[in-house]
Amino acid sequence: MVSHSLLNTGSEEYTVTEISAAKLNRMAIMSTSFVLLLLLALCRFSTAAAAADNTDDSHPKTTPSTYIVHMAKSQMPASFEHHTHWYDSSLKSVSDSAEMLYTYTSAIHGFSTRLTPEQAASLSSQPGVLSVLPELKYELHTTRTPEFLGLGQTTETMPQSDSAGDVIIGVLDTGVWPESKSFDDTGFGPVPSSWNGTCESGTNFNSSNCNRKLIGARYFAKGYEATLGPIEESKESKSPRDDDGHGTHTATTAAGSFVPGASLLGYAPGTARGMAPHARIAAYKVCWVGGCFSSDILAAMDKAIDDNVNVLSMSLGGGNSDYFRDSVAMGAFSAMEKGILISCSAGNAGPSAYSLSNSAPWITTVGAGTLDRDFPAFVSLGNGKNFSGVSLYRGNSNSMPSALTPFIYAGNASNATSGNLCMMGTLSPDQVKGKIVMCDRGVNARVQKGAVVKAAGGLGMILANTAANGEELVADAHLLPATSVGQRNSDVIKSYLFSDPNPTATILFEGTKVGVQPSPVVAAFSSRGPNSITADILKPDIVAPGVNILAGWSGAAGPTGLAIDARRVAFNIISGTSMSCPHVSGLAALLKGAHPEWSPAAIRSALMTTAYTAYKNGQKLQDVATGKPSTPFDHGAGHVDPISALNPGLVYDLTVDDYLNFLCALNYSASEISSLAKRSYTCDEKRRYSVRDVNYPSFAVNFEDRTTSTNVAKYTRTVTNVGPAGTYKAKVTSDNPSVKITVEPDTLSFGQVNEKKDYTVTFSASGSAPLNANSFGRLEWSDGKHVVGSPIAVSWN
Repeated sequence: MVSHSLLNTGSEEYTVTEISAAKLNRMAIMSTSFVLLLLLALCRFSTAAAAADNTDDSHPKTTPSTYIVHMAKSQMPASFEHHTHWYDSSLKSVSDSAEMLYTYTSAIHGFSTRLTPEQAASLSSQPGVLSVLPELKYELHTTRTPEFLGLGQTTETMPQSDSAGDVIIGVLDTGVWPESKSFDDTGFGPVPSSWNGTCESGTNFNSSNCNRKLIGARYFAKGYEATLGPIEESKESKSPRDDDGHGTHTATTAAGSFVPGASLLGYAPGTARGMAPHARIAAYKVCWVGGCFSSDILAAMDKAIDDNVNVLSMSLGGGNSDYFRDSVAMGAFSAMEKGILISCSAGNAGPSAYSLSNSAPWITTVGAGTLDRDFPAFVSLGNGKNFSGVSLYRGNSNSMPSALTPFIYAGNASNATSGNLCMMGTLSPDQVKGKIVMCDRGVNARVQKGAVVKAAGGLGMILANTAANGEELVADAHLLPATSVGQRNSDVIKSYLFSDPNPTATILFEGTKVGVQPSPVVAAFSSRGPNSITADILKPDIVAPGVNILAGWSGAAGPTGLAIDARRVAFNIISGTSMSCPHVSGLAALLKGAHPEWSPAAIRSALMTTAYTAYKNGQKLQDVATGKPSTPFDHGAGHVDPISALNPGLVYDLTVDDYLNFLCALNYSASEISSLAKRSYTCDEKRRYSVRDVNYPSFAVNFEDRTTSTNVAKYTRTVTNVGPAGTYKAKVTSDNPSVKITVEPDTLSFGQVNEKKDYTVTFSASGSAPLNANSFGRLEWSDGKHVVGSPIAVSWN
């Protein structure tokens, strides 16, 4: 029996056999896995500063604007009796007339004032000044993710379809917390007549918990109980109720209703909403304290197909195996046959190559990227230097001393060989009490490290990235004042820590910051290609927001997921491809509502071919793991762009027969094909099948001989017109001049909707290549209005 895991990033190893933090903690397993999630939050903003009229062009005047000045309060010189005196002195050093509008002591440390740009620049260079930022005007709008993706609440950006409320998203996860405001059904019409499901009763859950938004809920535990014994109902609800939080987070990310005033402890404030707020939700609980078992998963998929869902969202994975041995792939094949789109997370095993799961071509495989929002928390050292980090800690004003605090490295406060990791029972209270502790990231959950420091008497924690994590920063709602810093900053901080005989530090929390650039970037944890099962199918398919995502949460678990966390929140911020997957699930539901006649393959094609791979300034999407441009093995077709996906121009469609031919191309036996197709199917012995002819919206080219003078590969594709009549011309780009790419024909003319045209792409590589060499490119068809893009990855094996 195969155990699957939820693909969030609470566990540092990102292995696919781990489960959520709350569950592992309840079982007293050392390494808890913290379910982080979803970013929906907030607010469109605009600068409040305005330039004044210059009546005299020869002597232009600069009108002061409001700035927020962030101060390192602990660096206040001893000559000042109070921090406000220091703030005022710093301000007066650049302007005799400027006055402080407000001083801040809890939300941030600092003040606001009116300054000219020149004065603001001068102030920013003063000792103890962390930053001087222009005031921004916020308009509470939607959660940050819909805004970041260009989704609005008006028909101007996302036209409403009469069938939008008829689309049903099935979510296989840890269940659902029905009391969440994200499941409010105000304004919803009757349950769609196509719905065949039910709302099951069980521990702490009955049929009345469902409504016109949450139209169905089921739970599946027989496989789990057969392996691990009866569910302990005093600790876990044997019902669809979500005691963990992960399932509620993914469901509300996909299709949560509008909830004004949402935030996590004041972070990421705004109106929370899912990607498809008018869609219906059906929850299928398949994951429990001990994991998610394939027998239960298949049973849930079976019911979901019978229940007549339109989209299946599955933020779980269990490694890679041949499709006929993969329970998810098999269940997904059946769902695809019924016209159901299956969206699955790629996994959190990045940035290693060949690390993704859920790679079957009938599954939409989703990687993770960042938003343009961050939660800065600075480390201020006794030597006067400051280093940026991130945190979601929210405590009272006395939680973190304003003065510099003794600072120690965890490895020097422990007799254990793994003491630097702040694992349970490894820290010496005598050495930690009253100090800030620096812990290395890895092995156990980030939030558990903070709990270990707190239990030993520490006042705060600085979580240090190592080479395995690089500069990737994921914010956590720690139980004590804490911040996470990247590897480069960690190395500098450690150098100070090890060289200063009396090191000191403090942490400065800055709240929520939006407009962070560049964004998005591919998350380091996001699993990567190439596809280890079928190298000629490029995976992942696409990336979507998956870092620091705000969404609904369970009332039975704290934001860290640790059993000792007594806090309760309506929304939580967590990260992982578990979060990016439901984004695409919800967007697929939007497209299904707008185009009910589209197949799952057509919907995926629209999302892929309209995805972007460059920022507005023309620079390529970045990979946070390398600091360099990402590749199709990292981002697939690119970052999702739902507005463009509504009108893609052309799509690459696939039928059940196309997938069966794909299985024949893999030389699967009749019994192996039958295990997927659920019927007898015999491949035509006279026909030459090729994986290269699968009508996929991307190209993965594999040359087996890297030493030969010339390698040639041909790929055939069919595009279907779903827009107005027009003529499309092909454009090819490649980063390797030794790879020649030709398209025949290079012009396609369409006179009507649903007209199909074929074309062939020939890849010719001259000269030898290093082992495991890769090159990348892109094919675009355009009629002047639409751009239909396909990523290209060429490999020499």
